[in-house]
Amino acid sequence: LQMTFGVSSSVTLLFDFWRVHGPAGMVLSVFMVLLLAVFFEVLKVWRVWLGSNARLAPPPQPYAAPQSFGGDSISVVESSPSESSLTPMQSRPLALNTRKRWQLHGIQAVLHMLQVSLGYMLMLCVMSYNTWIFLGVIAGSLLGYFISFPLLGHI
Repeated sequence: LQMTFGVSSSVTLLFDFWRVHGPAGMVLSVFMVLLLAVFFEVLKVWRVWLGSNARLAPPPQPYAAPQSFGGDSISVVESSPSESSLTPMQSRPLALNTRKRWQLHGIQAVLHMLQVSLGYMLMLCVMSYNTWIFLGVIAGSLLGYFISFPLLGHI
């Protein structure tokens, strides 16, 4: 078993059926590994985006906010919450909010599992000690970071 980087067009990646023999297969394999690395970076940004959207969601309001009509503002007494408006609301909206949080948490957990699995698969590709595959993982990570992380500033 080779334990140093080499430049070869023959390698077995991840599974027995992914055997590469020749330059055309190597180019295709490097491209596939590059796409996996790009997808890995996109997953990271997607998880951050989902987490930031969950934190930015406004909490449910227990009573309606005071409104102004035609430029005239409502007096302080009229806008202050009465005893009837402070009574607990039905549990339905809270249950819906809780359900949404659990769904979001479940989606983030699945995305985390995909991200970790993909990260380990990319690590195992690099551990094939093939220089071309290594460069494909590095280029894919660079391209994925370059494409996806600027989008976080616009979210």
